[in-house]
Amino acid sequence: MKKLSEKIVRLLKKKKLKISFAESCTGGLLSSCITKVSGSSKIFTMGLVTYSNQAKINILRVPEKTIKNHGAVSFETCASMVKNLNRISKTNISVSITGVAGPNGGTKEKPVGLVYVGLIKNNQIFIKKYLFKNKKRNSIQKATVNKTLNLILSITK
Repeated sequence: MKKLSEKIVRLLKKKKLKISFAESCTGGLLSSCITKVSGSSKIFTMGLVTYSNQAKINILRVPEKTIKNHGAVSFETCASMVKNLNRISKTNISVSITGVAGPNGGTKEKPVGLVYVGLIKNNQIFIKKYLFKNKKRNSIQKATVNKTLNLILSITK
């Protein structure tokens, strides 16, 4: 993850782009990966850890109805998180993450390892759904960050 983070920071600096994150199940791990890189202050605007439903509603303005109807871990919630983060941060790239890192909290419909990653760049929105199977909490969080860093890199090149 370190090399990926360094590559992203270099690339965003070169392109003069700013990035922001709204994280739930990764608890700030994505923000931490980027801010560990020297010079990240030139590209990193903000990282919000909106772990609870209340934080998603109060800070990111995810409609309560969206969470009630679709759940915190859903395409709809992820999309709302990233759209509202983009409005708040006014960055070139905005990223949201919501998921079930486990070991508890999973259901048949939303098993442990289910993660949604939302990304906005140039008003284009991408929502990716991942299912990390047979992994522990820490592994799910790291795998999510790794996939997200690769996604950021692929849309920024």
